[in-house]
Amino acid sequence: MRVSVIGGSSIDASEAETAESLGRVLAQRGHTVVCGGLGGVMEAVCRGAADAGGHTIGILPTDRRADANEYVDEAIATGLGHARNPLVVMNGDAVVAVDGGGGTLSELGFASVYDRPTAGIGTHEAAHVEAVETAEEAVVYVEREARAE
Repeated sequence: MRVSVIGGSSIDASEAETAESLGRVLAQRGHTVVCGGLGGVMEAVCRGAADAGGHTIGILPTDRRADANEYVDEAIATGLGHARNPLVVMNGDAVVAVDGGGGTLSELGFASVYDRPTAGIGTHEAAHVEAVETAEEAVVYVEREARAE
């Protein structure tokens, strides 16, 4: 399945390690990563997926595919700024959030609107977000919930 990974564009080393691990686990289990295509969580999750031979899609806020981080396989330029956030969520069968600020919060809102199973690692608390501690827990949760639908 496709899993949308959302999170902060400015992250610390621990958050980068978590996102990279998430990308690796998703790729090892045969899932495609969908993200916003830039830095922070987006780059780390793509790096992890790439390291494990996975496939990545970046839905960019800018109008230039070249703005994507180096680990994005398919860059989709939108020129929409943060208005591209629902597109990131809609193009995944499930969502995993790592960290994040206001942009991530808006994507979590769209995950609820579009009824996507959602796991969160160190992110905003919301009724529809299953708080988990590890990348493995997040992937197991979204796999189980996506199958149940």
